[in-house]
Amino acid sequence: MRRLMSYLLALLLIAGPAHAELVIEITRGVENPIKIAVVPFRLQGSGVLNVDLARLIESNLERTGQFQRVKRESMLSLPGPNEQLFYRDWRAIDSEYTVVGQITPEGNGFLVTYALHDVLGQRELFAEKVPGPETAIRDIGHYISDKIYESLTGTKGIFSTKLVYVTVDRRAEKDQTFRLILADADGGRARTIFESSEPILSPTWSPDGGRVAYMSFRGKRAGIYVQTLATGEVQKVTDFPGLNSAPSFSPDGRQLALTLSKDGNPEVYIANLRTGELTRMTDHFAIDTEPRWSPDGRSILFTSSRGGKPQLYLLDVATRNVSRVTFDGDYNSNGAFTPDGAAIVFVHRTNDRFHIARMELKTRAMRILTETDLDESPSVAPNGTMVIYATSEGAKGLLGLVSTDGRVRVRLPSASEQVREPAWSPFMN
Repeated sequence: MRRLMSYLLALLLIAGPAHAELVIEITRGVENPIKIAVVPFRLQGSGVLNVDLARLIESNLERTGQFQRVKRESMLSLPGPNEQLFYRDWRAIDSEYTVVGQITPEGNGFLVTYALHDVLGQRELFAEKVPGPETAIRDIGHYISDKIYESLTGTKGIFSTKLVYVTVDRRAEKDQTFRLILADADGGRARTIFESSEPILSPTWSPDGGRVAYMSFRGKRAGIYVQTLATGEVQKVTDFPGLNSAPSFSPDGRQLALTLSKDGNPEVYIANLRTGELTRMTDHFAIDTEPRWSPDGRSILFTSSRGGKPQLYLLDVATRNVSRVTFDGDYNSNGAFTPDGAAIVFVHRTNDRFHIARMELKTRAMRILTETDLDESPSVAPNGTMVIYATSEGAKGLLGLVSTDGRVRVRLPSASEQVREPAWSPFMN
């Protein structure tokens, strides 16, 4: 219970002014999704909440494409967690699982009590009491969603994770605003953490979820910066003349892999974040860029034109040996590992269209995941089930989600003209 309270309070430290939120539109889900009824949570006393906890939970679950909500208007009763559940009433409306709960004022916050029931098995699967301040009610809803998802799928939920992405608002050719946005995984509570009239590129998360690295023009030229989310403190890592781009945290959070052209050609370097020491990792006349650490820290995946066209290569950190990874097609770039390190996702060109693809490293089996055009910047969810990426619809840039098996697809439109460069956080707890 103490860990949960500390986690909820930590999330509040990175709250701030709101910005335009993403909208979730499910375009394709799995066949035969799990049918779940989330009964409206009863609010004890005379208080009023600005969050419908049941709506939040059912929306989280449905957004995965693996669940289908049972509509409220079809529910025959609205029981609380301390009341008898008549399973026949829920079978009658085709509900496989039912969630009941209530919210009770407690001190300066609330105590949320809820239970998950297996309708067909006619049993309570588990029940829990979750305390928290009033301002953390949305975090509690994401936490409950995670617990339900893991109970029913066996996979850890990602609803309490975060996203960062870049929006671009253009008023004229030389009058535009770039914003680095932090949001919940469902697009909620979006807020600006950095704003500039110059481009912001390649945001990426530290392994503990407390910092974000990115490229921006904070001075007269481009540089790599690390920003601490709880305090807003910014550390300049590099701002050499030429290219400073594509930062990637090492698994221990102590180093950044990045691309620099300070010695004349774009190469992969490693920067020690404590000492500032730089180590050059590649040395080739071709362009080497977009480095990404493997989960075990032993390898770095990067894009290189050393074969004539952009392809993905693996760099052994200890020996600096380089081996080519992708051979299918004449363009593969912007790679990222799945959390288990067994596969990579990347941008793959087919018939002059750019899609997100996945490849198993052991077998080299590749699967194209998306059907949209100009797809780029893939980032894998920390449980390995979903990929967020940037895509286009007409002249507008937006974000999309696709499951790593390609079965679920979701669009995330925004009020901003362009939304680019998404990055999914690690687990926040």
